Amino acid sequence: MTASIPNFIDGALVASRSTRTSPVYNPATGVQTGTLGLASALDVKSAVTAARKAFPIWASAPPLRRARVLNQFLRMIEGRIDELAQVISSEHGKVFSDAKGEIQRGMEVVEFATGAPQLLKGEVTENVGTRVDSYSLRQPLGVVAGITPFNFPAMVPMWMFPVALACGNTFILKPSERDPSAPLLLAQWLKEAGLPDGVFNVVQGDKEAVDAILTEPDIVAVSFVGSTPIARYIYEAATRNGKRCQALGGAKNHMIVMPDADMDQAVDALMGAAYGSAGERCMAISVAVPVGDTTAERLIEKLAPKVRALNIGPGTDPDAEMGPLVTKQHLEKVRAYIDAGVEEGAKLVVDGRDFRRQGYEGGYFIGGTLFDDVTTDMKIYKEEIFGPVLAVARAKSYDEAAEMINEHEFGNGTAIFTRDGDAAREFAHQIQVGMVGINVPIPVPMAFHSFGGWKASLFGDHHMHGPEGVRFYTKLKTITTRWPTGIRTGAEFVMPTMS
Repeated sequence: MTASIPNFIDGALVASRSTRTSPVYNPATGVQTGTLGLASALDVKSAVTAARKAFPIWASAPPLRRARVLNQFLRMIEGRIDELAQVISSEHGKVFSDAKGEIQRGMEVVEFATGAPQLLKGEVTENVGTRVDSYSLRQPLGVVAGITPFNFPAMVPMWMFPVALACGNTFILKPSERDPSAPLLLAQWLKEAGLPDGVFNVVQGDKEAVDAILTEPDIVAVSFVGSTPIARYIYEAATRNGKRCQALGGAKNHMIVMPDADMDQAVDALMGAAYGSAGERCMAISVAVPVGDTTAERLIEKLAPKVRALNIGPGTDPDAEMGPLVTKQHLEKVRAYIDAGVEEGAKLVVDGRDFRRQGYEGGYFIGGTLFDDVTTDMKIYKEEIFGPVLAVARAKSYDEAAEMINEHEFGNGTAIFTRDGDAAREFAHQIQVGMVGINVPIPVPMAFHSFGGWKASLFGDHHMHGPEGVRFYTKLKTITTRWPTGIRTGAEFVMPTMS
């Protein structure tokens, strides 16, 4: 009998009121390990009621007190990181070291959020007019929600809720139904760290829970990370219902390899960026663009043997470099993309479709795959595969390579590998992508900067965490004051000019 996975509402683990359930699997074995109760609209309403009730007290708590709770939470994660990583690895499939890396990047956002007293400081201007002063405040929004994907069950929620809580909001998290257990641990540890009941809630569910969040009048803002079609749906539905929304969508991240690049460095970068976490990252490099045929031949010559030699296994294997895909359905989807690449005429240099791991025949494993001679009209070039499939699309010149990136519908992340400072500067300033790496393959900003793409990779005006996160989770209030002095000037019927 599998374990039942509940919600976390008003400080307690509670079963869903719905009779609908969803199985949770260990991707390395294909064995069901849990049964998730899918939240109904009533479950979402219960979470909203708890969050709304908790909001006034939490919002009025001094920012320093809120920061201390987050600081305690941070210390707890540090001491229990292996426990959390094990849960992530067992439900997502990523290797243990990668799971720990995910947690550490999430912890950096918690660390940033502990600076709430500094982050929430307003501005003051004395004497904007004679004896008239102005100052500004940043105040919390109210009940906010986050809808997060399967690929980072701890990190992406931690992109959202630490900043939201630091700013004084209460939070409802709807994690992926594929790997739902890590957020429950985070919820229980937040309570243990001193967070009042109702401030942070987790509702497990599918589209029914999502739609309840999007239409619930008491939820005033929604954050989302996922595919572009769903991001567009979330953004349109949320804004139509009067909510503030940031919705991060899909990606097709290119890496230009210039003729002067350190080829060994570029190949090592591509291995980690294309095949780490089995390619299930929105910042994964999925297209390599070598400039010139000589560069392309050198790249393929060094890259192909490394792809064939990838150590693929369960997350429990300390030597594994890449784990399985998250579900059987996703495995079939990635295989179908490889089939499509072959049918469209791309050169299949390394074929991962027949990979099998002895003792784990029921797992959702696939080998690293490498295509060459990919063109911009091919499906494997245009669409996000979200698997360990790297397409090499050759360019004759830097200008052609940059044009390929700028003309793609996605604009999440990109990189260039070169020793040429002029080319690097041109790339950084002219490329139409939100996050850019110079000899850095996965340019995910640190927590005190903000994360987000351009074009079809982001819907909304605000990026996540960092200063943009603070702006998203607060509303600005500006106050202008003048105190009586006994001097009367009479009524003024013109627009105040403070002259």
